[in-house]
Amino acid sequence: MSTGDTLDKLVVFLAKRDGIDKLVKTLQYVSKLAHWCAEPSRPELAKRAKSWETASGLSRKAFRSGRFLTGFNALRRAAPGEFGALAVLANAGEMVYYFFDHFTWLSRVGVLDAWVTRRACFISAFGEAVGYVFFIAMDLVMIRRGLRLERKLLREKGGGKDKEEEEEVRKIRMDRVMRLMATAANVADLIIAVAEVEPNPFCCHAVTLGISGLVSAWAGWYRNWPS
Repeated sequence: MSTGDTLDKLVVFLAKRDGIDKLVKTLQYVSKLAHWCAEPSRPELAKRAKSWETASGLSRKAFRSGRFLTGFNALRRAAPGEFGALAVLANAGEMVYYFFDHFTWLSRVGVLDAWVTRRACFISAFGEAVGYVFFIAMDLVMIRRGLRLERKLLREKGGGKDKEEEEEVRKIRMDRVMRLMATAANVADLIIAVAEVEPNPFCCHAVTLGISGLVSAWAGWYRNWPS
């Protein structure tokens, strides 16, 4: 791939809301890890890294304004079916997450009282965790089905070279990769949400949060990068 093609794809990627979010999320969690590394020996550098992390986090919250409507729209259009309940719970959790994230942002920039931050963070993170659990469940079910269908197609193919079946297998494998990326991102974000809902030494450690944030961001890069 030429440099020109890569640059064109980068422009398309950064033109998307999710593209900008993944870029800033990468900066946010790189700065978190930089703060942790520099804090013992270089406090001035650690202070700058912390400021960078805070600014990145606040900018992401501002940029996501109104995104809770995506979850609301998904709930409005949800159709009954085998994934009906899972889809409703997943999208409801996501909607709660993005809606209360507005209050977290407004309290942190000084528009609302500081006490709002803790309550809004808890409700937002709880909704986020619930949503991710059900999104992960749906993706795992679909991955399992894809594996079964792929094995069935390969058995029926029996060494032949049917182009339609080969294309179907290729699509199944690509879908599996995308769902695995989504699952990795959701598990990483679930760890970050648990650190807010139920603080514990493992989830709240800077390295755990930093690595989780980068896994989520880079999985999002992969999924949103133009083909």
